[in-house]
Amino acid sequence: MDLPESPQSARAWVARVFTAVEDVIYVGLGILLAGSSFILLVSGLINFGQNLMAGSLATNIVGLLDRILLILLVVELMYTVQVSFRERILIPEPFLLVGLIAVIRRVLVLTAELAQVHDKPDEVFRRFILELGVLTIMIVALVVSLVLLRKRKGKVAAERAMGTKSTTPSERVDSL
Repeated sequence: MDLPESPQSARAWVARVFTAVEDVIYVGLGILLAGSSFILLVSGLINFGQNLMAGSLATNIVGLLDRILLILLVVELMYTVQVSFRERILIPEPFLLVGLIAVIRRVLVLTAELAQVHDKPDEVFRRFILELGVLTIMIVALVVSLVLLRKRKGKVAAERAMGTKSTTPSERVDSL
């Protein structure tokens, strides 16, 4: 690489180097996530087959659903990396979906563990219920956020189609 001669070209050169490093990291992350999701899928299929043959699928369904949700979580992370790599921006929807899947996974595990908590002291039961309540609030907040973002995206698309421009808060401040 040629070294820059002026401060402006130095900034452009540094920006290109950082962009190249960022691309390499995104590709590496994508490969790791793809490999992880593939391994999780194969092991999940093997586990499913073993439980099916042993006749224990009904008792192990929570573990299977947990594995499926983990695979979905990794795939959503992979999608987030792909969008970030392609668009060069961070889009909030994939992160919200990852959070939603993670919370649903925890609710699933928690409700499965709740069946065994009847032998424990009341304080343990209260903690389980409190955590379940907090997780429920998180689910509602994440779903509302996703709905609001999708409505906003539809509004921006409609404004583009009509030829009007939507302004961001930073654009409104810049215009003052």
